[in-house]
Amino acid sequence: MNVHDSERLAGLLEEAGYTAASGDQTPDLMVLNTCAVRENADNKLYGNLGHLLPKKKAHPGMQIAVGGCLAQKDKGEIVKRAPWVDVVFGTHNIGSLPTLLERARHNDEAQVEILEALEVFPSSLPARRDSAYSGWVSISVGCNNTCTFCIVPSLRGKEKDRRPGEVLAEVQALVDEGVLEVTLLGQNVNSYGVEFGDRLAFGKLLRATGGIDGLERVRFTSPHPKDFTDDVIAAMAETPNVCHQLHMPLQSGSDRVLKAMRRSYRSERYLGIIEKVRAAMPDAALTTDIIVGFPGETEEDFQGTLDVVRQARFMGAFTFQYSKRPGTPAAEMDAQVPKQVVQERYDRLVALQEEISWELNKELVGKTLEVLVSTGEGRKDADTRRMSGRARDGRLVHFTPGDANPRPGDVVEATVTYGAPHHLVADGPLVSHRRTRAGDNSEAGLRPKTNGISLGLPGFGAPPVMATSEEGCAVR
Repeated sequence: MNVHDSERLAGLLEEAGYTAASGDQTPDLMVLNTCAVRENADNKLYGNLGHLLPKKKAHPGMQIAVGGCLAQKDKGEIVKRAPWVDVVFGTHNIGSLPTLLERARHNDEAQVEILEALEVFPSSLPARRDSAYSGWVSISVGCNNTCTFCIVPSLRGKEKDRRPGEVLAEVQALVDEGVLEVTLLGQNVNSYGVEFGDRLAFGKLLRATGGIDGLERVRFTSPHPKDFTDDVIAAMAETPNVCHQLHMPLQSGSDRVLKAMRRSYRSERYLGIIEKVRAAMPDAALTTDIIVGFPGETEEDFQGTLDVVRQARFMGAFTFQYSKRPGTPAAEMDAQVPKQVVQERYDRLVALQEEISWELNKELVGKTLEVLVSTGEGRKDADTRRMSGRARDGRLVHFTPGDANPRPGDVVEATVTYGAPHHLVADGPLVSHRRTRAGDNSEAGLRPKTNGISLGLPGFGAPPVMATSEEGCAVR
């Protein structure tokens, strides 16, 4: 979500006349878009600001802006600790950045503007996309949940949903620019529709993407188990361009810990969803988030997590050691688990998950997969003379291009020759190579620039009453 916000910021600044600085050029403007989820986020921000001070002193007129979740949390504290910062803006007013920069220059003083509610839906703002072949599309912002470990709802606010027509219009705009794949974004993506009273809206939205000609892949992140309904599973299974990939946070396999986290589901419910997903889509690849060492977690609780991991057989898991976030209920809970205990449990969980991931990936050896060629995925590609991309189920595939010379954005078929815990290798000749418009754009260095898509936020309550004229026509 922060990555997509950064695309919006880049689009705003470009529209205001800014151009991206080259690698060896000292920029006139540095924007730090921050996150507040992890424990070290604060230290990282203020450390980076400290490194920027000498550059600013050596480059008169340089401006520094700080936005995102940490800015929303710390507000004016940022300019107190780093008075060389020119602008601080929050999660609800990223569209204000160009104006705040101009005001800071004119007044020669820092500008801090933090709103407590969403002013303009971010997707109504222009965006300079990072990729020629894949794009993010926000369907909602904010979250109505109250998980005790999470600071996001207090920083992003209550959930606000976009109208389906707005979402589909943005997807169409990306496809018109050559994009092949979109990822639908929401803090709690499958609760989409709560604001306009349609509990089945998310499944309908997935099906509607199937009617967009030229859109080859649809993904979404992240759903919440409490809102996962059978119609979404059916939509995933029956809509050809919706990928059979599901990232669904577990957080813990212990029902006692889930209750303490205020996660309104239990392990049986979670595993039941997975069973239904696999019945409808036997090839589905599942990933998850897990927190180790939540306050009060016992060895028995942790064994519950290991049991669910063994039963679920995730393709991969994002595993986190619990860290206190000031302002969250969990930070004040008793029985904080000692660091050495958390580390030992974390190591055991990672070892188990890697074992399962490796087993699942080895099962794919000899199978031919469709791969959307990407850039920046394989750190050793230059050394191995391979290229990389993602299969439809989200797996990372390193393949040998041979004489085909595929470009990022092209689509190839490759046969898996080796399965590792975190990736697949396909070292034989390509089965096929399809050149695409996205590949043409990548080769030419072109990235989509989408203008804001806004048909208005959904209204609240009953629609306004309209009077009628003598001719019988409605007037407002």
